[in-house]
Amino acid sequence: MKYIAILFLMICVWSCQDNVQPKPNAYLALNYPEPIYANTTGTCPYTFEVNKKMATIKPSKVARHCWIDITYPKLNGTIYLTYMPVENNLTQLLTDAQNLPLQHTVKADEILPSIYANPEHKTYGTFYMVKGDAASQAQFYLTDSVKHFITGAVYFEVKPNFDSILPAAAYLQRDTRHIMETIRWK
Repeated sequence: MKYIAILFLMICVWSCQDNVQPKPNAYLALNYPEPIYANTTGTCPYTFEVNKKMATIKPSKVARHCWIDITYPKLNGTIYLTYMPVENNLTQLLTDAQNLPLQHTVKADEILPSIYANPEHKTYGTFYMVKGDAASQAQFYLTDSVKHFITGAVYFEVKPNFDSILPAAAYLQRDTRHIMETIRWK
């Protein structure tokens, strides 16, 4: 009986110890809702479709006609749209718009341009996807080459760390491309 009591006591002592087990590798899973797009209205000479689930449209803090800030509060990011009329200055507008992404080459790992043309709606431009720790993760310009010129840029309200903002940057890149592709001149 004495041996049974000692054995029982030893089992109790050994079973109460915490066994340290390694934790499996895990990744942060950020899931954003599928966008539902709605057409914008207003007095500007252009319209576009915006993600009505995540985005809020506000006039720009810069007091320019038809400059718009599309904010994404949950992502802490903004798409800035700037509109300029073409008045014998198309070459200068194109040069400025093409140089904007180049300002990010110091921090960017890669800048991937893709040309966009939609002759049916008279919209022509370039979309720039920026990879790396650059301040802007996507930019574009669009024009009809006669009257209208618009640029767009994505910025986050945090210090750029591409690994940390990658899911949000990808989401805003898709929305920015959608905005670009749905711009219609009035």
